[in-house]
Amino acid sequence: MTGQHQFLALLLFGGFVAVTLGITTWVSRRRQGSVEEFYAGGRLFSPMENGFAIAGDYMSAASFLGISGLIALFGYDGLLYAVGFLVAWLLVLFLVAELVRNCGRFTLADVVAARMSERPVRIAAGTASVTVSVLYLVAQMVGAGSLVALLLGRTGAAAQMWTVIGVGALMVVYVSLGGMRATTWIQIVKAVLLLGGTIALTVLVLLRFHGDLDRLLFTAAKRSGQGEAFLAPGLRYGGDWTARFDFISLGLALVLGTAGLPHILSRFYTVPTARAARRSVVWSIGLIGGFYLMTFVLGFGAAAIVGPQAVRDSNAAGNTAVPLLALDLGGGADSTGGTVLFAIVAAVAFATILAVVAGITLASSASVAHDLYASLRRGRGRARGGARSEVAVARVAAVGIGVVAIGLGLLARDLNVAFLVGLAFAVAASANLPVLLYSLFWRGFTTRGAIWAVYGGLVPALVLVVLSPVVSGSPGSLFPGVDFQYFPLENPGIVSIPLGFLAGWLGTVTSAQAPDEAKYAETEVRSLTGAGAA
Repeated sequence: MTGQHQFLALLLFGGFVAVTLGITTWVSRRRQGSVEEFYAGGRLFSPMENGFAIAGDYMSAASFLGISGLIALFGYDGLLYAVGFLVAWLLVLFLVAELVRNCGRFTLADVVAARMSERPVRIAAGTASVTVSVLYLVAQMVGAGSLVALLLGRTGAAAQMWTVIGVGALMVVYVSLGGMRATTWIQIVKAVLLLGGTIALTVLVLLRFHGDLDRLLFTAAKRSGQGEAFLAPGLRYGGDWTARFDFISLGLALVLGTAGLPHILSRFYTVPTARAARRSVVWSIGLIGGFYLMTFVLGFGAAAIVGPQAVRDSNAAGNTAVPLLALDLGGGADSTGGTVLFAIVAAVAFATILAVVAGITLASSASVAHDLYASLRRGRGRARGGARSEVAVARVAAVGIGVVAIGLGLLARDLNVAFLVGLAFAVAASANLPVLLYSLFWRGFTTRGAIWAVYGGLVPALVLVVLSPVVSGSPGSLFPGVDFQYFPLENPGIVSIPLGFLAGWLGTVTSAQAPDEAKYAETEVRSLTGAGAA
């Protein structure tokens, strides 16, 4: 890339960072000592504001870079990610949003602990939430590294390393100083920028083909080298029965995983009422639905205009398809228009990554402080001064989580970001969703069942990922030089999700502890009416 690209894109990067740091500084002057202010922004956001923030949280680097790249490389099969991500919101709207807002305060563990033995349940749910958050963070780090490697002309691993470290440092600053209020406003700004950039690129692609979608699709198929197979199922997931089961596993993870994502669930606590939470989801569905419809155009546009081979040459996983498309739509690498459009898209993508990592880091640090640390303090009989020390621990936890995410992001830098997010969704659907649904809807659910549901989904999911082609045994794995691949599927959801539900049922029916009928009745009334909700 030319020096013009580098200078203009870095200038726009710097502008967004300056604006977001300004927001964080402004918010940090407000009182941040209370847990309600730090974790939930004082519950003062409107449904529209929260809807934009939820959309900002959900429209991550996986959506903007990864899904478009997969469509550019695999055509129809790449669309399956976008469909899964979008359909998942129906489950969130009808089963989760309002009930979670009524039953909890800040985290998933609050919902479960309302009718169980608090300490072991909080430790289990907090552990699962941190694990999911770290996996999700890794995808954002990989996206950041890919973006800057393209921007700087692939100057080597050092550029990616320093980019990942820089993103990690910024997310720690956002969370530590600004808490949920700053993070929410950063998400709103980012959502507006991302939607604006996506609309502009979509319009330019359609203008290139004179609004003829058939021509766009047939041109993409022709340039793919696959012909009509590019527009039909099976290019990525239809080669054999293993690939087909992998697709089923991926679909289950995407559709069921959203309802178990900690940083999405925490968004329902930033509004004053359950009705506002439900309206927030309606806003977010409209925004997210429009966005994913546009990724179809961007993905096939990248295949038709840039070509899958050029995308692969830039980044084997397809993460740079959208920036390359912007460069071509603007007039090419040597044109002023191409330079400007590429820089704008790169800056928007970088803003996407910064905003999403801030939201995920806040959710995971809240799980560490509010669930793990607070439970251990209660277990040792030291609950005095809890609120202030809990916020301090959350800030320290943000640093630790940032360090772990940076390390894993450097390790996984050659994997597709949408694929990495698929793994995070699988773990969320396996560990968090069973315990959440059982707690809300099963009268006979017990503490043992809750603990078994979490670990019965979390442990198999992680073990199967380690034993899968993702980690070893194939040229594109994390460790291609070794082979301990014993599980053939890349996504563990088809096995680990049923195991999570089964473990929760088995733990409950074998438990000597009788379910607390009074607490269930209280939870049921609170979830349906909001009476007594925080």
